[in-house]
Amino acid sequence: MDRLPPLNAIRAFEIVARRLSITVAATELHVTAGAVSRQIRTLEEALGVPLFVRGHREITLTREGEEYYRAVTSSMDGLRRATSRLTHRTRRTQLKVRAYTTFAMRWLIPRLSSFHAANKGIEVLLTASLDPVDFRREDIDGAIRLGDGKWPGANAYRLVSNLLVPVCSPAVARGVRGVADLQRQVLLHSIARPDDWACWLTAAKAGDRVDARSGMTYQSSAMAYAAALEGQGFAIAQRFLVEDDLASGKLVTPFRKVVDMGDYTYYLLTPADRAESASMATFRKWLLAQFAQA
Repeated sequence: MDRLPPLNAIRAFEIVARRLSITVAATELHVTAGAVSRQIRTLEEALGVPLFVRGHREITLTREGEEYYRAVTSSMDGLRRATSRLTHRTRRTQLKVRAYTTFAMRWLIPRLSSFHAANKGIEVLLTASLDPVDFRREDIDGAIRLGDGKWPGANAYRLVSNLLVPVCSPAVARGVRGVADLQRQVLLHSIARPDDWACWLTAAKAGDRVDARSGMTYQSSAMAYAAALEGQGFAIAQRFLVEDDLASGKLVTPFRKVVDMGDYTYYLLTPADRAESASMATFRKWLLAQFAQA
């Protein structure tokens, strides 16, 4: 037979075979027992074999009925699973968030799994870019940006203190006794943050002894941190982004001087002219809680 039997009849058969009761099946299907019996007869006629042995007060499956029941159950279970996956997927809310590459790689991505585990109905679509955010022209729900907290057309939520510290591998640190020794070291820079070394050296009163522009420059802070981990020199780091490496001893901070950039730090931005969605509110509260815990 190259066509399917009546699907309503198959559904009735699956319940009767599982319950071994036409009456119970009728209750589950919200129809009469007579309607269920007609569906079973229709299926048996379509298949050309009896599926049940009908007794006075009970019914049992024939050998063919048992074989068919196993096949129907397998197919129905597969259909239920596929339906559940599709329904679950279509009910997920997609949240579009932009961040910087280094922030995403070193802080946000390692923690996103906990957000998804706690909020299975929200899917965070994370992109990385240095470009300014314009909520009026872009289809994004939120962005993590570095600035002074003042963005036209945006709500800004302060996330973390922006503390600048020089970091290096333990092997490199052994050759350094004071800030002046940095003039003999390779300074590692990020294109996105060209002034951080000058800011820190000025605060450490070493701006006239160490050339803040010397050394090697990378596309992102993440690359500069990777170079520091490999012993290639000193990176000027935003401390919260290297906390794990400092805790593990892979990186060290040979100098006590820490520069707090004050209001110039990381903020979560959301559009001011749009009502905040429930998903965005959930993400915002989770993000702020993560920094509060840290």
